[in-house]
Amino acid sequence: MHTKKHLLCLAALMSLGIGGIGCQKSSNGSEAPAAAKKMLYHCPMHPKYISDKPGDCPICGMRLVPMDAEMPSSSPSGTPGQAPVQMSEDRVQMIGVKTSVVEKRDLVKTIRSSARVTYDPALYSAIIEHRESLAALKKSRSGTSSENTDESAATVRASRLRLRQMGLADSQIDEISDPDYDASGLLLSQTGKRIGVYADHYEDEMNMVKPGQAVELSAPAFPGKTFKGLVRAVDTVVNSETRTARARIEIPNPTGELKPDMYFQATILVELGSRLAVPTSAIMDSGTRQLVFVQTQPGHFSPRDVKVGRSAGDWTELLDGVSEGESVVTSANFLIDSESKIRAAAQGQ
Repeated sequence: MHTKKHLLCLAALMSLGIGGIGCQKSSNGSEAPAAAKKMLYHCPMHPKYISDKPGDCPICGMRLVPMDAEMPSSSPSGTPGQAPVQMSEDRVQMIGVKTSVVEKRDLVKTIRSSARVTYDPALYSAIIEHRESLAALKKSRSGTSSENTDESAATVRASRLRLRQMGLADSQIDEISDPDYDASGLLLSQTGKRIGVYADHYEDEMNMVKPGQAVELSAPAFPGKTFKGLVRAVDTVVNSETRTARARIEIPNPTGELKPDMYFQATILVELGSRLAVPTSAIMDSGTRQLVFVQTQPGHFSPRDVKVGRSAGDWTELLDGVSEGESVVTSANFLIDSESKIRAAAQGQ
């Protein structure tokens, strides 16, 4: 009798096209067909939309596709809205997954900015006023009135402070204080003399620009030609309208071809030193969070929130979230991210 029931159960399952699923015992000891695993469908563009039947996505109209049956449910990853992903070796190769080892690298950041040859009547006037205050102080010291000396000294301090606010370094102020220094280069181009260039840098770059750094400059007026200069100082005050600070650069002008207010593009290479880094393509940046997928073993990928530092070319510094020697996904991570979101939605995360 038991065998007859078993055969009837198997025949019923085969008639439904699911003969590969066996029978299970009911609570009273009899055997009953096991429930077939329900197929779920999702939208490739909106992975959080999941349906128990095929059709079109109500959001974008795309055809729903079956969820990958080869990936079992996984435990929460600890990353909100994301779940670990597991896939077969064939699928890993099919979608083109590539990984890179997290390791320390010598990073060099390239900073590019717009620049122009100096034309600065305001600074020229401030320099002249500072020299006049110095001359007045020198004259007062040769007299007998200490009151005049104190007043002249205060004027010198005020004029020097103004020059610092306008971006000159202390060494430059000492240099222009010399009566023999020719400040007319701020107004006119002079053959055979060095000329100033102002390069504007945004707030996230200005702290990396330092006096003494080498600069390369190019201009549409001189195709194929590169001018080399040095950063002499960086403004101490940020422009409230452009959110930039100027780097003051000096370059030779042997032929006098550089004219005030000519446009340039300035390039500075900044060495960041040895930093823990990954290819920038590994980082998925939503604007509010940065995420990478760590390969924990072949075919197993775990989402990980990370903190990033500066980017340098194709590499980005990692401050927290992964350890040296771990492998992160650098290609096809958008597909893995989509599957990760689907898994998290299915688990109610």
